Amino acid sequence: MVAATRSRKKLKSHLASYFGMAIGAFLAALSIRVFLIPNELIDGGVVGLSLMMARLFGGDYLSWFLLVFNLPFVYLAWRYIRRSFVLSMLVAILLFALFLSLLESFPVFAADMLEAIVIGGAMLGGGAGMIIRYGGCTDGTEILAILINRKQGFTVGQVILFINIFIFTAYGWIFQDWHSALRSLMTYLVAFKAMDLVIAGLEELKSVLIMSSHPEDLSKMITHQLGLGLTFIKGKGGYSGEDRDILFVIVERLDLAELKEIVLREDPSAFMAIETLHEVAYGSSARMALRYKGKKKKIPNLDIT
Repeated sequence: MVAATRSRKKLKSHLASYFGMAIGAFLAALSIRVFLIPNELIDGGVVGLSLMMARLFGGDYLSWFLLVFNLPFVYLAWRYIRRSFVLSMLVAILLFALFLSLLESFPVFAADMLEAIVIGGAMLGGGAGMIIRYGGCTDGTEILAILINRKQGFTVGQVILFINIFIFTAYGWIFQDWHSALRSLMTYLVAFKAMDLVIAGLEELKSVLIMSSHPEDLSKMITHQLGLGLTFIKGKGGYSGEDRDILFVIVERLDLAELKEIVLREDPSAFMAIETLHEVAYGSSARMALRYKGKKKKIPNLDIT
């Protein structure tokens, strides 16, 4: 009975992921057909290479170029990343290629160049972000970047940036149209930012590690004044060798200034390490209380395991 329930939940989760990827693939394909191709714009990575080849040999082959160029990266993902990811990657690529084919005769939007760059880039990035958020991938250059990062030490961002600079430069050189190449770069930057917003979300969260000589007092102040849950992490001073408790807090950006003010007011010698969180995932048994101001109820701790 338990196994059957788990199987149903797993199936529902996979179906929800595929549905999310389908919406993302539709938005990305719609952006390419309606905004990018009519204005001779391309994206970065495999999609940009496919658009460049389609402009050379005919738009009818765009979906086939996308599939063929991604095949080597699918193999690399199967060989070196993890095989469970390959299925999601294949589904995303096939959905993207299918929508590109179905929308081939879709009427274009009569937009000026600025509208095409901003709207088309935002739609493309939003669609790609949804695909990534639901576990898929339509650009094999990310796989190559991960492998180079493991072998050579270059960051994933550096490798992708180098590949895209090469693609946009090749686009301008082949067609002797550097204006389209620069506009394509602008479109890519808009798409990249939109993709980041979809993946990370609009709410910017911060994680804060607080080292203080008065952790108990600080925890009470943070809990009662800001309504934030927190976790005690056991630590040891590197210089003094003394055992001490470190406070771990997740806070919204708007509450960060007040949190710092409370900590430094109560303990001027306290030390805080602050990082930006792209996403926080938690189960129903570990509810996260980010803002409970004015509510008299006990806030659960954020237990980190």
